[in-house]
Amino acid sequence: MKAVVMAGGEGTRLRPMTANQPKPLLPIINRPIMEHVLRLLKRHGFTETVVTVQFLAALIRNYFGDGDELGMSLHYATEEVPLGTAGSVKNAADKLREDRFLVISGDALTDIDLTDMLRFHRENRALVTIGLKRVPNPLEFGIIIVDENGRIQRFLEKPTWGQVFSDTVNTGIYVMEPSVLDEIAPGQSVDWSSDVFPALLERGARLFGYVADGYWEDVGTHESYLKAQADVLEGKVKVDFDAFELAPGVWAAEGASVDPEAVLKGPLYIGDYAKVEAGAELREYTVLGSNAVVKEGAFLHRAVVHDNVYVGPAAHLRGCVIGKNTDVMTGARIEENAVVGDECVIEAEAYVSSGVKIYPFKTIEAGAVVNTSVIWESRGQRSLFGTRGVSGLVNVEITPELCVRLASAYATTLSKGDTVVTSRDASRAARAFKRAVISALNSSAINVVDLEAAPLPVARFNTSRENVRGGIALRTTAGDPQSVDIVFMDESGADLSQAAQRKLERVFSRQEYRRAFPGEIAELTFPARAVDTYARELLGCIDMSGIKDAEMKVVVDCAGGTSSLVLPSLLGRAGVDVLTVNNRLDDASPTETLAERRRDLQRLAELVASSRAAFGVRFDPVGERVSLVDEMGQLISEERALLVVLDLVAAERRGGRVALPVTTTRVAEMVCRFHGVQVDWTATSVDTLTAAAKHPDMIFACDGRGGFIVPEFAPTVDGLAVFLRLLGLVARTRLSLSQIDARIPEAKLLKRTVPTPWAHKGTVMRSVVEAAEGYRLDTTDGVRVVEEDGSWALVLPDPAEAVTHLWAEGHDVDTAQTILERWARVVEQAAGSQ
Repeated sequence: MKAVVMAGGEGTRLRPMTANQPKPLLPIINRPIMEHVLRLLKRHGFTETVVTVQFLAALIRNYFGDGDELGMSLHYATEEVPLGTAGSVKNAADKLREDRFLVISGDALTDIDLTDMLRFHRENRALVTIGLKRVPNPLEFGIIIVDENGRIQRFLEKPTWGQVFSDTVNTGIYVMEPSVLDEIAPGQSVDWSSDVFPALLERGARLFGYVADGYWEDVGTHESYLKAQADVLEGKVKVDFDAFELAPGVWAAEGASVDPEAVLKGPLYIGDYAKVEAGAELREYTVLGSNAVVKEGAFLHRAVVHDNVYVGPAAHLRGCVIGKNTDVMTGARIEENAVVGDECVIEAEAYVSSGVKIYPFKTIEAGAVVNTSVIWESRGQRSLFGTRGVSGLVNVEITPELCVRLASAYATTLSKGDTVVTSRDASRAARAFKRAVISALNSSAINVVDLEAAPLPVARFNTSRENVRGGIALRTTAGDPQSVDIVFMDESGADLSQAAQRKLERVFSRQEYRRAFPGEIAELTFPARAVDTYARELLGCIDMSGIKDAEMKVVVDCAGGTSSLVLPSLLGRAGVDVLTVNNRLDDASPTETLAERRRDLQRLAELVASSRAAFGVRFDPVGERVSLVDEMGQLISEERALLVVLDLVAAERRGGRVALPVTTTRVAEMVCRFHGVQVDWTATSVDTLTAAAKHPDMIFACDGRGGFIVPEFAPTVDGLAVFLRLLGLVARTRLSLSQIDARIPEAKLLKRTVPTPWAHKGTVMRSVVEAAEGYRLDTTDGVRVVEEDGSWALVLPDPAEAVTHLWAEGHDVDTAQTILERWARVVEQAAGSQ
């Protein structure tokens, strides 16, 4: 007689434990659930077994092989698509035609007497015998009613309390005659409880229920998973596990090392070759996997720790599950019902709140307070803020609830009665989330001036006005229509400083939000002429002389963004012939993919060349950044655009200062030196560039990514302002952009990105500094290594992703390539170190 073990389920309720492994492989006291099932089968004489697999099937086949190590013979039936509980067994029909067989779930822990159940089946001459168990809460199971002889009278799947007419539930263990397989259509998704059994019952087939006395636990939730571990330790279920008893209830497997000064309060289990140091405390129902390490001062209570986990000094784990190959560093705390997936890093002093789920391969930064699950993002950040503000997937990471909490925290950092400007791009998501932001601000006694849809430069300008204390703008993440950015601004319209960000984060993490009293609910207003005021002020600051005399034509692409709301007010007074494209708001496509951007730039280039325009400009959807096309219809790269505009400004001013990030080619320094202009090198973050742009002698600033600052108007990135400035500069210089580009030397700047685990970023930078001994170092941002001939390399860890960026510049491309390769090897070796 054969057995069938159903092991194809995904176990979605158990994620993130089942995010990268099938549910049957989850360990119970250091052995997969399915191994406990197979050992039960062997004890009752079922040595030939068919395993039905679908989700991550290769992992199950690789782990159990042909079953020889268990003294069994295993065969596998693989489903290409999920076929349901009955369909999966039908898929193995060619191995089950000879005799009656037993079906059992590979992800439930049980010690039911299968031999007695088989006896019951034979004595009743049953077609199907269903294993039943009485449970205190039957809501999550299929209820079955049997008569006094055990014959099944009625089925009810997943009842409500109003439908609960029994506490006898289906365990998913069946004894069947082979003719049952004829009731199942091949290749279709069919379930035993909802499809096959009710049809057989209606026909009067002999279906019996065997009420089992043994233990049975459907390990379908995190709570039941922890309960199953505790039940094994208390001896409530008969399973095999290899261990010896160090003290009453304290079980240790082969090779386990436990210091005599460790505090152990059973029942608990310590896996093979695990190590528990002096001063560590393990309390009731704790389970350590193989090769786990628990350092001095760590505290674990009801914690289930999988294989190869490191628990650092003074770490605190209570009622949680830690996936394999995860590092929990010094002083980290993980609270009840939290689950950390495989191969994560919980850095020092991080705090993971109760119920939080952290999916595999994530890093939680040192000191981070994690109150919500970390699913899609690459890490749980110590800082809410990234390079684009607070960013995330729409309705996954950025939700209306999060917007309310963020806006409430921001409002709490201000005074009651202050005014905040809000704005958005053309997207529907930004519009919906802005409403949540406004509600939270008004409820916190903060007045709101709402610009509705407006370019980000207009929002920054209005935020910098008198009597305004800050601003919040929502926009679609560039290149990712599924994500949104929330940009917080200070009273000058610039992004919040690091200090202000930390202040907001402290309020957010503590959830200590201020609320207004009923009479203090603030006002919401909509300014009538915000765009016109911006346009008038901008035109008053920019030198527009020479434009009308030049009789220029330009082509402008608004990219379906909010810049189309402002351009009519600007161009009508500029005296220039303009051809505009994509000059409308597109709420269905608020950003563009790389392919769409290239397509539109190509179209812009064709229009510029065919219309004989002086140049073309394409704004990003929020009007902050620009791309340039010269009069020949050639796209000017971001690096060359910086140099071209810099040359125009420096040639006209013949003095002053410019602010550039350290990642900029040193050709910019040559251009500035030629025109008598000084360069101030800054870090790559937007706030440092903005701060530098406030210097009274500043004439130009650029981030090298299409973002230009016109300091005489505002210290923030503004695509509309640089467009107007460029009109005047080109008109007065009487040179074309291609001519200006041609007189600037070519840069020999190369870039590379090296994947770097978060835990190794510090090691990488230390290794770079050590390898750079004897060279001149610049640590404005990252580490820039300067050689004697002026060639240089810059190594800069990314603040938001698990990568390190490298730049190298030499007198020729070969030199730059050699330098880049040398430092890339240093980074790769350090990033791969353990």
